[in-house]
Amino acid sequence: MAKVHEAYGIKVVINERKADWKPKFLSEEEIKSTRKFHTTMDGYKATPLVSLENLAKQLGVSKIYVKDESYRFGLNAFKALGVTYAIAKLLCEKLDVDIDSVGFDYFKLPEVAEKIKDMVFVTATDGNHGKAVAWTATQLGCKSIVYMPKGSSLRRVQTIKEAGAKVYITEVNYDDTVRLAKQKAEEIGGFLVQDTAWEGYEKIPNWICRGYTTMAAEALDQMKLDGIIRPTHVFLQAGVGSFAGAVLGYYVNVFKDQCPITIIVEPEKAACIYKSALINDNNPHSVTGDLDTIMAGLACGEPNIVTWEILRDFAGAYVSCPDYVAAKGMRVLANPTGSDRKVVSGESGAVGLGLVSLLLEREELKELKNKLQLDEHSVILCFSTEGDTDPEDYKKVVDDGKNPSIFE
Repeated sequence: MAKVHEAYGIKVVINERKADWKPKFLSEEEIKSTRKFHTTMDGYKATPLVSLENLAKQLGVSKIYVKDESYRFGLNAFKALGVTYAIAKLLCEKLDVDIDSVGFDYFKLPEVAEKIKDMVFVTATDGNHGKAVAWTATQLGCKSIVYMPKGSSLRRVQTIKEAGAKVYITEVNYDDTVRLAKQKAEEIGGFLVQDTAWEGYEKIPNWICRGYTTMAAEALDQMKLDGIIRPTHVFLQAGVGSFAGAVLGYYVNVFKDQCPITIIVEPEKAACIYKSALINDNNPHSVTGDLDTIMAGLACGEPNIVTWEILRDFAGAYVSCPDYVAAKGMRVLANPTGSDRKVVSGESGAVGLGLVSLLLEREELKELKNKLQLDEHSVILCFSTEGDTDPEDYKKVVDDGKNPSIFE
């Protein structure tokens, strides 16, 4: 078992591993192709990279950047980056065309649309991924079926229906809902578009991961415009680990031996990556039960087996966080310091910044701060992967003080 550093419910495992391989499917060359495809989509625009200058000064670090994905394709979350690319790759295989030779509108051509109109895309989701699948399928004149775990937000259910999908709420948790979606896709001859990988199902999840890297590449371009070559620290939230593994894998290829210290952040009741790092036997390990957390998009108990290897070998640390950490991040971003720009960030999007703010401002967490090598020279990058995807819950946290910090 790895050593745990703990304070006020925040648990940290430091990774001492040194790896000498690179995830080839997330290479710079592969990502150029992915970004090229995304630029063919109507409404594509790099989302804002917000520099929180006043907050950084207040907390005693050099820079804090937040990539605000609430602006992505008008969907209030980043997931469409992965879904659109994966579905396009799937269609290219079916149509026997090279994705580098077509854009998104190619699939809308009458003669092409006729060939794909009967395709049904099936998925399981806590919200954002399912909405992205429904939106993409509708854009292409196809059908979609979305399964959601018990306890899913009715607001998120409604937005997925509005995007064009048939939606079913199950009586089981996220991971069992994924298994149900897989079974249903096989029964109806549909195409499972899931953002996690398991034995025998790796291709589509890997395409989804490649889609996510567009925002990671955008962030680096935007930082360079601010005179910053690379961040020193990157905070990445994880559910199954697909987003975190995609961004980290891409940065490993870009920066090689100078990759930023990357901290993987999870909710304490669904911390499967943290648990896997804690057991420290090289294998992914699952968390079972209801996975109860306000961070609905991270309420996943079984790691993506492909991105787990990236997180295992290249992350600098793994952190398990109580819900108050995410709530803290939401309130900090909603109530900016001085002239800093406001960022509307949902529970799953804000946990990284919440952890950063607590580590830097609380004397009680100084030991954890030092373990993560945070100091006055640190340039920190966080990804706010969603906006207020459940406006009522967002208001309860930001305006009404739900999940207060234990330090307040």
